[in-house]
Amino acid sequence: MNIDFKALLALSPNPYMVLAPDLTIVWTNAAYQRSTMRREEDLVGTNVLEAFPSEPGSESHELLVSSFARVLTEKKPDEIALIRYDIARPDGTMEARYWSATHTPILDENGEVTVFLQHTVDVTELHNLRTMRDEFDLVRRAEAVQTRNLNLQTQMKRMTAMFEQAPGFVCVLSGPQHVFEMANAAYCELVGRQDLLGKSVAEALPEVVRQGFVAILDNVRSSGQPYIGHAQEIVFEAGPDGAPVRRYIDFIYQPIVSHDEISTILVQGQDVTETVLAARQQDLLINELNHRVKNTLAIVQSLAHQSFRHVEGAGAAREAFDFRLRALARAHNLLTEASWQSSALGEVIREATAASGDPARIVIEGPDTVLSPRLTVALSMTLHELTTNAIKYGALSNERGKVRIRWHRAPEAPHRIVLDWNEEDGPVVTPPDRKGFGSRLIEGSLAAEYGGRVTLDYLPTGVHCAMGFMVPIETLGETGAALA
Repeated sequence: MNIDFKALLALSPNPYMVLAPDLTIVWTNAAYQRSTMRREEDLVGTNVLEAFPSEPGSESHELLVSSFARVLTEKKPDEIALIRYDIARPDGTMEARYWSATHTPILDENGEVTVFLQHTVDVTELHNLRTMRDEFDLVRRAEAVQTRNLNLQTQMKRMTAMFEQAPGFVCVLSGPQHVFEMANAAYCELVGRQDLLGKSVAEALPEVVRQGFVAILDNVRSSGQPYIGHAQEIVFEAGPDGAPVRRYIDFIYQPIVSHDEISTILVQGQDVTETVLAARQQDLLINELNHRVKNTLAIVQSLAHQSFRHVEGAGAAREAFDFRLRALARAHNLLTEASWQSSALGEVIREATAASGDPARIVIEGPDTVLSPRLTVALSMTLHELTTNAIKYGALSNERGKVRIRWHRAPEAPHRIVLDWNEEDGPVVTPPDRKGFGSRLIEGSLAAEYGGRVTLDYLPTGVHCAMGFMVPIETLGETGAALA
């Protein structure tokens, strides 16, 4: 007896829909059309996700798509105990609906999915009948179990992917023997081994025992306190060519507490070998540079002394030259201490005005600012000349005069610094008859540095020098603090 199953399903009071593997709707029965308030001609030939759209990433969308994927991949029936999937009414408004769905694959003779059948049951009323406790609790339990399972699966997949793809090395060690439970690709690459899981650290990496790392792990486990290593040296014996490999790593041994006891230790860090070696190379180059610069300054000073020795009346010129050379040396020392990276403006001012002999007579005020090496040298020379003039002729030539040095960010350009040198309580100042080398140095030293500009005024109340120069915006402090 031949049975027309299509006709049988068409008369069924239960909703049925047939889908192709590409999720195109092939057929629906009348009960399905009534449940969804749609016509057959609107559904057949349409992708089910377009016919019944949902927000990608929403729970409804992910439940449905995941079920379809499992049916097509595993070629076995899949059930969704409860899913909220809203249906568009004829007037275009969305109606909240709850369903229970079963997806059953139909296989051909080769075991491949030709189509699959969706059987849905509208459980909206059951879900909403809160007075019927048994049914309501059943729905709630099914929903909760399904949500927990989905969340756990999603979180597990996400955490596993994050763990494996983490740019730094990560592993998890369990038990007093520190057995590898997990180790990502970066960790395996670091130690030069792949077969770590299930082995203790001592068994898999015997060389680290001799270097004291297992003893550190034992202490972390017994004390419950994490251990942090910075640029710590470690030698692994499994290099690409079998030779030992020396690495420098930043890492942490973090104990994980479960039920009031340490269950595992999380090892996390990064290989900083290239950074450490580059820093050492930079230190060597800087030390060599410092040595050569000091030798050059000593040669220049010696040449100057020899040149001025037999020049009649050159004593003052030689003394001025020596002072300027020392100012240049002090600027160099300041840069050396900062590894030729940057110098704090306040420190540059203190060094350049040290010749005053009394720091209390130099008042320094302004926000945190750092200078480039070139700007440090140029500003040091300018301030040295101003200090020298103040000692000879200006506010620092008597017992009570002061120099007030203030700087601030220009309102129209925060990356521009405006610095003012003001002399107070010194002798009456008169403009010089001619500009000497010192004045020209003051006015021209910053001209080529970051848009620098210097204005020198000989006021009766004291010398005023206004300077403006550019610094990178990231070198400016957020708050200004007075520097005494």
